Amino acid sequence: MSGLNKGVGKVEVTLKWDPSPIGAAAHDLDIIAGVYTAEDPYGPPSYLVHFDSRSPDGTITLTRDSRTGQGFGYDEAMILELNRLAPHYARVVVGVAIQQGTGKLTFGDVANAGVRVREGYTELAAHGFDEVAGATAVTIVEFTREGSDGWSYRSVRRGFDTDPQSFATLMGARTA
Repeated sequence: MSGLNKGVGKVEVTLKWDPSPIGAAAHDLDIIAGVYTAEDPYGPPSYLVHFDSRSPDGTITLTRDSRTGQGFGYDEAMILELNRLAPHYARVVVGVAIQQGTGKLTFGDVANAGVRVREGYTELAAHGFDEVAGATAVTIVEFTREGSDGWSYRSVRRGFDTDPQSFATLMGARTA
């Protein structure tokens, strides 16, 4: 990126899935964002944003939360205003976790699950979860900021076999 490129600014991450079969427990998928400082970009997150929460400064909010997948198209949505994040934040990792309250459920058990990352009308990434079908949680996108060149992104699909609480601590760890 050149010094004139602002990078990505305001991004929307959306999630869709089909409801569970009639008589089965509801499938509840959740978008989670971890925010990391420039001093420790792969350490513990400075803070997390997920259902029933938002960032302390209001730059990351979950605007729609579905507990069943019922709806039209993308049922869960998170807005990330990266261009408004304080300068000491240099990395944001976004993932999806499946609530495990009714027994172990993997992405392979959830019909038509998919995620989309957009900036305005520009689609940055869109995919399903086939390559992480055995996982219960997955990272989907990483945003990084280096200097004044703004934010860049990369699509990441890294599966985990863990509960949502543990995933929140593991999702931003350095990969081997």
